[in-house]
Amino acid sequence: MSDMIHQPIAPFIEQFLTTILGTIASNGYPFSSYAPFYYDGAKIYLFLSDIATHAQNIQATPKVSCMFIEDESKSSNLFARKRITMQCDGSIIPREDARYREIIQAFQKRHPTIEMLSEMQDFRLYCLTPFYGEATFGFGEAYRIGGEEMNRFVPRHNPGGHQ
Repeated sequence: MSDMIHQPIAPFIEQFLTTILGTIASNGYPFSSYAPFYYDGAKIYLFLSDIATHAQNIQATPKVSCMFIEDESKSSNLFARKRITMQCDGSIIPREDARYREIIQAFQKRHPTIEMLSEMQDFRLYCLTPFYGEATFGFGEAYRIGGEEMNRFVPRHNPGGHQ
C-alpha cells in the first residue's frame, strides 16, 4: 500500500474520458450525472451546456463531487472497485479570461467534439478545484488525496480497519 503514498493521482484519473458528477439540485437533494472532463494535474475542467441540469445546479450551488471509478467489467470484486472521489468548489471561466482558449485547446486534444461545441454560446467552461478527496484501490487500500494542489495520494488513517 505505501508504494502509492505521495505519488500523483493523474495516471489513474487520465485513463477516464468522463467523470461521474454529484451536484446539489434546487430541491436540496443530490443529483448524479456525468460529463467529459480535462484534468491539468491540479484542477478538473468541464464544458457544459446551460440547458443541462448539472450545469444549472453548479451555477446555483458551486459544490461538486467528481468520481473516477474502475469499469465493472474490469473489477475482480464489485465491492472494492478502484476509485477516486473528490469534493470540489466550482467556478465558471468566462470566454474573455486569458486561460479560456488555452484550456479549451487542451480539452480538445482529449475530446475533439469541443471544437464544434465551443462555438455554441450556451456552453460554459467550469473549473473544479478539489479541496478534499479519497481513493480506494481495494479492501484495506485506502488513501486521502492531498498535497499542495490536492493531486497526490496521502495516508488515510483508519484505526482498526474492517471488523
